[in-house]
Amino acid sequence: MFSFFSPSKHLRLLDCSRNHLESVPPVLAQMASLEQLYLRHNKLRFLPELPSCKTLKELHCGNNQIEELDAAHLKHLSALSVLELRDNKVKTLPEEVTLLQGLERLDLTNNDISSVPFGLGTLPKLTSLALEGNPLRTIRRELLTKGTSELLKYLRSRIQDGNPKDEPKTAMTLPSQARINVHAIKTLKTLDYSEKQEASIPDDVFDAVSDSLVTNVNFSKNQLTEVPLRVVELKDTLADINLGFNKLSTIPVEFSELQQLVHVDLRNNVLTSLPMELEALNKMRSIILSFNRFKAFPDVLYRILTLETILISNNQVGAIDPVRLKALDKLSTLDLQNNDIMQVPPELGNCTSLRALMLDGNPFRNPRAAIVAKGTDALLDYLRSRIPT
Repeated sequence: MFSFFSPSKHLRLLDCSRNHLESVPPVLAQMASLEQLYLRHNKLRFLPELPSCKTLKELHCGNNQIEELDAAHLKHLSALSVLELRDNKVKTLPEEVTLLQGLERLDLTNNDISSVPFGLGTLPKLTSLALEGNPLRTIRRELLTKGTSELLKYLRSRIQDGNPKDEPKTAMTLPSQARINVHAIKTLKTLDYSEKQEASIPDDVFDAVSDSLVTNVNFSKNQLTEVPLRVVELKDTLADINLGFNKLSTIPVEFSELQQLVHVDLRNNVLTSLPMELEALNKMRSIILSFNRFKAFPDVLYRILTLETILISNNQVGAIDPVRLKALDKLSTLDLQNNDIMQVPPELGNCTSLRALMLDGNPFRNPRAAIVAKGTDALLDYLRSRIPT
């Protein structure tokens, strides 16, 4: 790939994504003016060493096989504002990452990290810290859903504690030991079998429902690789289902039988698509698909006209169809942050039902960050002004 390549003093952006690079060619380290470097979807096992790239602002190394971050390599990246390492195998985060004082976005989604330096909470410009999909012991899972601001506040508080101890780990519960809250089933109409780290839901759990009219199911934070098909037994009453933080790679067509569903949470799985049969879920108002592996916006979502909220951040979505999206006239919240959108179609401005449109963390150049920062109304106005007449 680089046999014809020679160092450029003026090159500012270089995209080497989707090759088979196992290491970074030495020529890259000589590009002194480089500001953005994309190395996504390769076979790198280490963070590249770039001692001459003093002006590098963005380093994107997602979807590689990086296991270790060398502290010495981090020291060379003093100008970095974006460090993206999602979908790797990083196990530890060295304290030296806290020396990156200009860091604004740090994406460590879907790695093997068990703890992070509490000093991250002191980085003055950090506005986006993504840690979902890691086996963290020092940060409670529910804290990750509250946003970067709360997360940084928590990390700062742990520094002040002096000698912080790990948060208690969630105890493993064997199916035979499962404690099913029958009171919650009867009075709250809730079936909760979450945080068990189980690979399947025991039959005893469904048997406990009996004739109760369950409206809420929470099977999050387990090790499920398949949606338990017995959930279809609850199809007449089930309105809210949480299957987040599992290992689901597919959603079965039988899921479409749950036609009373209003809210669906599938965050933090390994989904790449949704079956078209889900079009039958004509009461669904919100769906959470953040932190999965979608490369395309699920086609079926354009067909569920009742949708009010679609959260699909931190995936690999490359494009959105604004004409089909406009048909969702109840859609008020669309979160597309941290995807691979290269171009924002101006026609998206015609989706006037949107009250919250989030596009941060995508590689598009237009609209500029300053326009995006002005908020949804200003962004939609700008996009409409760019529609060809």
